[in-house]
Amino acid sequence: MPCWLSQPLLPERLVMTQLTFCGAAGTVTGSCSLIRTNEVELLVDCGMFQGNRSVAELNEKPFPFDAGKIEYLLLTHAHVDHSGLVPKLVKEGFSGAIYCTQPTADLLEFMLADSASIQESNAERRNRWRRRKGQPPIEPSYRVEHAKKAMSLMRPIELETWQELSKGVHLRAWNAGHMLGSASLELKLDQPGGDRHLRILFSGDLGPEQKAFHPEPDAPEGYDYIVCESTYGNRERDDYTLEGRRKALADELITGLKAGGNVVIPSFAVERSQELLHDIGVLLRSGELPPCKVFLDSPLAKKVTEVFIKHSAALQDIEVDEQELFRHPNFRLVQSVDESKAIQAEKSGAIIISASGMCDAGRIQHHLKDNIWRPESTVLFVGYQAPGTLGHVITRGSKSVRIHGRHFKVKARIRRIGNYSAHADQGELADWVMERAPVVSGLFLNHGEDKGRKALRDVLVERGMAAEKILLPRFDETFELVAGTAQSKGRAAVERIDEATLEADWHSDYAALILDLADALEAQDDGQGRRELLGRLRGVLEG
Repeated sequence: MPCWLSQPLLPERLVMTQLTFCGAAGTVTGSCSLIRTNEVELLVDCGMFQGNRSVAELNEKPFPFDAGKIEYLLLTHAHVDHSGLVPKLVKEGFSGAIYCTQPTADLLEFMLADSASIQESNAERRNRWRRRKGQPPIEPSYRVEHAKKAMSLMRPIELETWQELSKGVHLRAWNAGHMLGSASLELKLDQPGGDRHLRILFSGDLGPEQKAFHPEPDAPEGYDYIVCESTYGNRERDDYTLEGRRKALADELITGLKAGGNVVIPSFAVERSQELLHDIGVLLRSGELPPCKVFLDSPLAKKVTEVFIKHSAALQDIEVDEQELFRHPNFRLVQSVDESKAIQAEKSGAIIISASGMCDAGRIQHHLKDNIWRPESTVLFVGYQAPGTLGHVITRGSKSVRIHGRHFKVKARIRRIGNYSAHADQGELADWVMERAPVVSGLFLNHGEDKGRKALRDVLVERGMAAEKILLPRFDETFELVAGTAQSKGRAAVERIDEATLEADWHSDYAALILDLADALEAQDDGQGRRELLGRLRGVLEG
């Protein structure tokens, strides 16, 4: 058992509340917050880590708590960086109740099973390699059976309705405007004496003011503590309307198709793909976009689209009849591997939307292999790219990339539009926090890189919030929550990651070096020049 689990939860003196940030502190993935009192242990989110290899390896390490002691898991929404380790939690002993909205539960029915299948296939592939090396096999982080068990623990809740979890612990959900089913979660915890409560609000991920399908985020005011995301804490998007966003998409698609190749769009399977399908369908029906084939190549996105259709009556800003939603005759919702491979025959005039949105896995990598080296093709990014991911490498301007162990020149047009982000920007985050005021004891800024968190803190201070009340929790840092103050209890007894590797690690440096070396060798005029370059490199290694 890890040493931190052998420590007493809390002093025996009083019923106190502790909050530990087990992820999404200094990074934008792995959201997981642990609340402990002498009476209860619960989690808010249990997300997967994404990014460079050192960050992703956190998914394989033990949780910094005993999963079997967790009584409740509260999920803000279904994105994998908030829910992707739920089956692992079950595998390690969790058997409590999982509270989330009904749309979140409906999405997770497909998403968790899909993630489990990926875990199993990845472990099988790695074990083939390990057998050849004479190494023992590894177990996947979790299996499909654990995803199914997790679904049996789901307890759907309604927005704006108090839910008693246990004596002295109450939960209420508010629309977060981020994606289908997303919610900010309000906790009310009884304090000693029974005459007062500790109120905590977890923002979850917050949507922008202009967001298709969902109304703006909402929640009451006046809390002891707020935990707020800060993904775009240092960014302001250009002002836009939904119509303006659609026009920006049309401009990029028309220009890309006129160039004579395909337009490849890396997209998250949940929400982003459905927004794109909706807007492309509107553009095709209005004639603003010329007739073309539109492929959605993601089995998960296809299933998620069916969930959106199920809940279409609750969606806003739909500009087509519900019976036509996501069903344009030019759409090809691809399921099988053979159907996906057949897209290789499309050399021009096709729009290919495929997951994953950060290009670090999935079918999008095959479409990049087919198109990224072609000057007539376009790769259009419509979402955030975490440091260390292939999408981040491409968008920062790399001249070449490695995909499936092969070296590809980046010749395609690389384009980005930011108005499809599902996250509130700096001004919208600051507005949301100030509208929840007063924050009596403390505001924690999590789910953001440090530069974003610090920038948002500065803006909030300019707007009148006391600087000492704005806290930037570190990885696995614990705070004792007391009305009027938030006292840090120090770092975890065992650190799971060197925080310097959250944005870049040696794996990232190695991959960049290999690409730079290949480019440098190609730039040499002859074989002798290449040999001299390699000789200098060997001399450095031997020295």
